[in-house]
Amino acid sequence: MTLVLVLLGGAVGAVCRFLVDRATTARAGTALPWGTLVVNVAGSALLGAIAGAGSGLPGWLGQLAGTGFCGAFTTYSTFGYETVRLAADGTGGRYRALFNVAVTLVAGLGAAALGWRLAALATG
Repeated sequence: MTLVLVLLGGAVGAVCRFLVDRATTARAGTALPWGTLVVNVAGSALLGAIAGAGSGLPGWLGQLAGTGFCGAFTTYSTFGYETVRLAADGTGGRYRALFNVAVTLVAGLGAAALGWRLAALATG
């Protein structure tokens, strides 16, 4: 049953990542990989909330949403690729790559911590 939950969550997460990335890129442009930033920060917040809720959530929900959905929705490999691609684009690209790394780390960790704290407060 665990495998089925992870597969279902992953299928939905991958499609959502694609749709969010495309919608974000269409609105914000391509100077920075905004779509990847949005999915990674949102996924960090959700995974932080799932972890913060702890035993207040049924175990199957962690498998479906945490491992499956968040695992497919967020993407470290695309973040890495897009950062290297930015850095290869001359001096301005190197600054954009550094900015991308800094914003992704700060916003992702902050979102995870906020999600954790809010869920822990909500579930007691």
